[in-house]
Amino acid sequence: MGRLLIVEDHAGLQDLLVRGLARAGIAADCARTASEASACIATVRYAAILLDRGLPDGDGVRWLRSLRTERITVPCLMLTARDALHDRIDGLEAGADDYLAKPFEMAELVARIRALMRRQASWVGLAATYGDVTIDPASAELRRGHASVTLSAAELQLMLALMRAQGAVVRRSALEAAAWGLSEPVTPNALDVALHRIRRKLVALGSRLELRNTKGIGHALVERIEDA
Repeated sequence: MGRLLIVEDHAGLQDLLVRGLARAGIAADCARTASEASACIATVRYAAILLDRGLPDGDGVRWLRSLRTERITVPCLMLTARDALHDRIDGLEAGADDYLAKPFEMAELVARIRALMRRQASWVGLAATYGDVTIDPASAELRRGHASVTLSAAELQLMLALMRAQGAVVRRSALEAAAWGLSEPVTPNALDVALHRIRRKLVALGSRLELRNTKGIGHALVERIEDA
C-alpha cells in the first residue's frame, strides 16, 4: 500500500497515530515541522500525507499550498483542532483531499487514510518502462519480453526509484529511504544485498540495463553499450 507521512508536532499524538496506524497495517514516517516534512517528501515517494494544520515553523495550509505549487500531488488528509467552515475551506482550497477535525475516532482516520492511499496506488500501480524492461508495481514483476522475475518489496521500491531517475545517480540515502522508509532501521549491508539481487535478476532477464556504482555517492540504472 505504500508509506504514510505524518506531519504532527505533538509527540503524544504522533506516537498514538503511529501505533494506531501500525495496528491497521499502515507504515508511517514522522515529521514535526514543515521543514522536516519537506525533507521527507524530497527523499521518499509517499502514498499519502496526514497533516496537522498548526506546525512550529508555519501553517500546514501554507506548506501544503507550496507542495501543490511544485506539482507534488500526494493525497493529503488535513488533521486539525479547528472545525470552523472557513478553516475547512482554506485546507481544501490549498490542495487537501480530505479533512478531519480533532478529536477523532481512530477507525475513521484509518478508513480515510486507506481511501487516500488506494487513490494514490491506482496511479503508481501503472506499469513503467525504462530501457528494455517493464516493471509492474501491482504484481511486483520485472519483465523483459515474455520473461519475468519477481521483486521483493525492497527491490521493487529500489527499481522504481532508479527507473524514475532515468539514468541519473541516486544517492544511497535516497535509495535506503525509498526501500525501507525513514523510520525503519537499516543494517549497513542491506542496500548492497538488495542491489546485488537486482543485478542478478537483470542478468537473468538478459537485460541490457546494469547498475552502475559511483563510489561514495550512489547508484544509477544505465543501459550497457554493446561492443561493435
